[in-house]
Amino acid sequence: MNVGIAAGGAPGLPATSTRSPGGPRAVRKAAFAATLSTSLEWYDFYIYATAAALVFNKTFFATDSEVVAAMSSFATVALGFVARPIGGVVAGHFGDKYGRKPILVLSILLMGVSTTLVGFVPNTSIVWLAPAMLVALRLLQGLAVGGQWGGAVLIVTEYAPPNRRGFFGSFAQLGIPIGMVLGNGVFLAMTWALSSDAFMSWGWRVPFWISLLMLVVGFAIHRYLKETPEFQAVEAKLETAPAKRRSPILEVVRHNGGTLLLAGGTYLVGIAMFYITMTGSVQVATINLGMTRSDVLSWILVAAVVMIPIVPTTAYLSDRYGRKLIYGIGIAGMGIWAIPMWNLIGSATPENTYRLGIAVVVSCIIMSIQTGPQAALFSELFPPETRYSGASLGYQTAAILGGMSPMAMVALVDGQVDNIWRVGLMIVVLAVIALLCLFGLVLRDGKRRSDTRISER
Repeated sequence: MNVGIAAGGAPGLPATSTRSPGGPRAVRKAAFAATLSTSLEWYDFYIYATAAALVFNKTFFATDSEVVAAMSSFATVALGFVARPIGGVVAGHFGDKYGRKPILVLSILLMGVSTTLVGFVPNTSIVWLAPAMLVALRLLQGLAVGGQWGGAVLIVTEYAPPNRRGFFGSFAQLGIPIGMVLGNGVFLAMTWALSSDAFMSWGWRVPFWISLLMLVVGFAIHRYLKETPEFQAVEAKLETAPAKRRSPILEVVRHNGGTLLLAGGTYLVGIAMFYITMTGSVQVATINLGMTRSDVLSWILVAAVVMIPIVPTTAYLSDRYGRKLIYGIGIAGMGIWAIPMWNLIGSATPENTYRLGIAVVVSCIIMSIQTGPQAALFSELFPPETRYSGASLGYQTAAILGGMSPMAMVALVDGQVDNIWRVGLMIVVLAVIALLCLFGLVLRDGKRRSDTRISER
C-alpha cells in the first residue's frame, strides 16, 4: 500500500520514498527552525492569555464583579483568535505565491514587535487607553500566529521524506508545549522572585519584554534557511504555465472547500480543550477555588513538560498506522476525559492541589495524541499550489471557537464551583462534532481513491 495514502496523505507519493527532498541535513535544519520559531511564537501568544487570567482582570479591566472582569479580560484573548483566520488568509495567499520562508519570517517579526509592546502598555488614569492598546496589540498577535503556523509546518513537512512527514512535522507542533513551558516558567519565576504588589505593578511585563528574541530568530531563518524544495518545484512549474494563476485562497475554497471546513471541524475540540485547560483552569483555580498563582502555574508547567515527548511519539505512530486513526484517538480521548477532568478540578482545594494536577496532566497527555500528527495531516489534505492557504485556514478557523472557550467557561461556571461540570459537557459536544468531521474526511479520502482507480483503468 502507498505509505502516503495510508498515512492520510495525498496521492502519488511513492511507498518506498525515504529520502528528504533537500537531504538529511536540510530537513534537520528545517525541523530546528520550525521548533524554534513556533516555540517562541506560542510563548508570545500564550503569555498574553496567562496575563489575562492573572493580571488584566485585576488591573486594566477591574470591576466590582469578578465574573465581568474575567469576561472582559478574556474577551481581548478571544480577539486574537478572531484575527488568526485573517492572518491565515493573507499569509496563505502570499505564501502560496511567493514562498513559505519570507511569510514565516514576516510573521515572526510581527509577533515579536507586538508582544514586546504589550509589556509597555501604561497604567493610566485614562480608562479606555490601556484596553484599546491591548486590543490592537492582541489583534496583531492573532494576525502573526495566523500566518506563522502554516509557514513553520510547511517549512518542515515539505523538506521531510514523504513517509516521515508525521514525525518531522511534529517538530513544528512541539512549539506548543515548549512555548507553554517557557511562558509558565517565566511567569512562575516572576511570582517566586517578587512580592504580589511588585508582580502586579511591573513583574508581569518582563515575559513580554523577552519577546525581543523573536527578531533574532526571524533574521536567522531569513539568513540560513532556503525555500522548500516542493515550493521551488511549484514555482518552476508555474513559470511555464500558459494561463495566469488565480488567487490561491479562491482556488482552495473552490476546489477544497469541503475539506477546509471538515479539517477545521476536527480541531474544534482540541483548541477549546487546550485553552480551557491551560488558561481557563488558571482562572477557576485562583479565583473560584482560592489556590495560589505559583501552585497553579507549577501544575501547568508539569503538564506542558509531559507533552513534549508524547507529541513526536504520536506523530511517529501516525507515520506507521495512519494520521486519521491516531488523530481520532486523541479526539475521542478528550471527549471521554472531559467530565471527569472538570469534576476533579471542582473538588480540588488549596490544601490538595494534586487533583488539579492530575486533571491538567492527563488532559495534556490526551491532547498530545491529536497534536502530534496534525501538522502532517493538514498539510497533506491540500495540493502544494494551495497548501499554505488550505492548511492555515483549516487550522485557524477552528481557532475562533478556541479563543471564545475561556469566556464560555466563565459564563458556564458563573462563579459557582458546582457548575464546573458544565465545562466538561461542552467539551464532550465539541468532541462529537470533531469525530463527525473526521469521519467526513475519511469518506472524502475514500471517494478520491476510488475516483483515482477508475481514472487509471
